[in-house]
Amino acid sequence: MAEEKSTLLAKLDEIDLRYSEIEKQLADPAITGDSVKLISLAKEQGKLKTTVTKYREYKKTIASLEEAEHILSDGTADEDFKNLAKEEISPLEAKKKTLLAEIQNILLSGDEMGIDSIIMEIRAGTGGEEAALFARDLYNMYTKYAEGRKWKIEHLSFSAAEMGGFREVIFGIKGRGVWSELGYEGGGHRVQRVPETEAQGRIHTSAATVAVLPESEELDIQIAESEVIEHVCRAGGPGGQSVNKTSSAIKLEHIPTGITVSMQDDKSQHKNRAKAWRILKSKVYEYYESKKRAERDSQRKIMIGSGDRSEKIRTYNFPQNRVTDHRINLSLYNLDKIITGNMGDLIAALKSYDREQKLKNL
Repeated sequence: MAEEKSTLLAKLDEIDLRYSEIEKQLADPAITGDSVKLISLAKEQGKLKTTVTKYREYKKTIASLEEAEHILSDGTADEDFKNLAKEEISPLEAKKKTLLAEIQNILLSGDEMGIDSIIMEIRAGTGGEEAALFARDLYNMYTKYAEGRKWKIEHLSFSAAEMGGFREVIFGIKGRGVWSELGYEGGGHRVQRVPETEAQGRIHTSAATVAVLPESEELDIQIAESEVIEHVCRAGGPGGQSVNKTSSAIKLEHIPTGITVSMQDDKSQHKNRAKAWRILKSKVYEYYESKKRAERDSQRKIMIGSGDRSEKIRTYNFPQNRVTDHRINLSLYNLDKIITGNMGDLIAALKSYDREQKLKNL
């Protein structure tokens, strides 16, 4: 524990030093004339400011605590001073502990908390119509959780199945801390239940996949138009609809990564293009961020999950009323509540586990 604290304080000293360096650079006339460099430094300073402010307050608290302890141990000190020092020690100890915990929280979740907008994609996997119904259930679970948090939901695209399920649905959620809470949902989800399509009451296993893409207003990603090929064509759909009569469907292809996005949900080519670019930016950002995470986490023996669609992360067993998250070996026997949006306990367990892993690797 002492070694972990020492490592943490050493890291905080580095951050404090970097913050001071940025302050000097921002005051340098040579830098103030370079708007690109200035913006970059200002952004970096903004990210570090809360941590540095808390750390400097922590160091002042430590200094006050040491001073009080010195007075107590000083045989020549006045008794009144000693009594005052004695009264200060307990509150200072509590403040030191609180500040250190707050600093750890900032270091562990500062970036995640700063992303207040995500795009979620849910696609039906194996299981035909039942998989599409399960994709719809997942969509309802997330949107009801979001509504309970007073987050804003924006529908971007969906493809309906015959029995009312979703073959694919794409939607945005905006709200404070949305990425830090729903960022764990990416991967393969499996359901075990008697399908509505099953007349003989047999339990079937079906699947759906979920992708969660961060959509920060300040995504550190710039995509040049020269890197993207745009295809314009007529939107698909039932014959005779006006959506077929104009070239409104948009497909974007990002050459460096090979990522493609198609959008034909709207009759307006302009609106489809805007939606497609939003999704493309988030996908490209997540592509490069996942590479950074892989490098950063290469030494981690246990991970909360990569978010890869092929990774099975959770099973929903309706006969047993059980939800099992395979990444943290957690089973909860309140599926009936979770599937209706009461995901708080599940998300709290994932956040707690991820925090423990991050602390070990801080």
